[in-house]
Amino acid sequence: MSGKDDIDDSSAPLIEHLAELRNRILYSLAAFTVAFLAAWTMWKPMFDFLRAPLCNVLASRGQDCQLILIKMQEGFFVSMKIGLWGGFALAFPVIGYQMWRFIAPGLYRSEKSAFLPFLIASPIMFLLGGAVAYFVILPWAFSFFLSYQDSFKAAVEQGGSLAKAPAGVVFQGSMESYLSLTMSFVMAFGLCFQLPVLLSLMGRAGLISSRGLKATRKYAIIAILAVAAMVTPPDVMSQLILFAVIYPLYEVSIFLIARFERDREARMRAEGTWVDIDEDDEPEAGAQTGAGAGAGKA
Repeated sequence: MSGKDDIDDSSAPLIEHLAELRNRILYSLAAFTVAFLAAWTMWKPMFDFLRAPLCNVLASRGQDCQLILIKMQEGFFVSMKIGLWGGFALAFPVIGYQMWRFIAPGLYRSEKSAFLPFLIASPIMFLLGGAVAYFVILPWAFSFFLSYQDSFKAAVEQGGSLAKAPAGVVFQGSMESYLSLTMSFVMAFGLCFQLPVLLSLMGRAGLISSRGLKATRKYAIIAILAVAAMVTPPDVMSQLILFAVIYPLYEVSIFLIARFERDREARMRAEGTWVDIDEDDEPEAGAQTGAGAGAGKA
């Protein structure tokens, strides 16, 4: 009887947690659905905002900003993609709040105070990465890519018209390919800007150290290059641009973790729980132990 009571008592919290998880997921799905419908109905202004970097570069070259539909269903799929991305971005505050409400009861107060700043910093760093991609990287990248076509500006200065393209190589992009290229840059930079948040959280938890990150710096460079090759379009310039942004973030992570370590050491010294470990003394201690053992055998 008591065994059955123990089983019932232990299963009740599990059922409550599953019910709580179900409710949080339903709230998140409802928020995403509403946000998706809102973004889908406003897909045209959002697409005009996304193509602004391209239009500015084309205008500086004397060209009209026109994108074409190569496939009949291309416009519909573009609107759906914008609805999905925009819906997730709009619903993320609600989704993040529901995640926090689910995991917060299982954390100690010290763990909450340590984890909450990283939860707040994560979307901020993502927005910062997306802003860097939109306002800095995309105009530069589009200007570089469009430099391989024949210039409209020279044709206009020679008495030509914008209504008639000059003979030669001219850019005529599709909506879907442009959206994929733009969102690849924005998502890649947004996710890569999570690197300081992730590494700092791991350093705060004691899983990694600043000394370890410094020792594996050369391997981190190779890993960053591999990630840049996977998440960016297949061209060398995009990969180098992303690498030039990610690697400084790696160094920033080392600085933040070293600061956490200094704060932890100062706090533990004040509490009297800090133990100095001199790594140089360990081999000497081992040698002395070995010498003592040899003397004992003699």
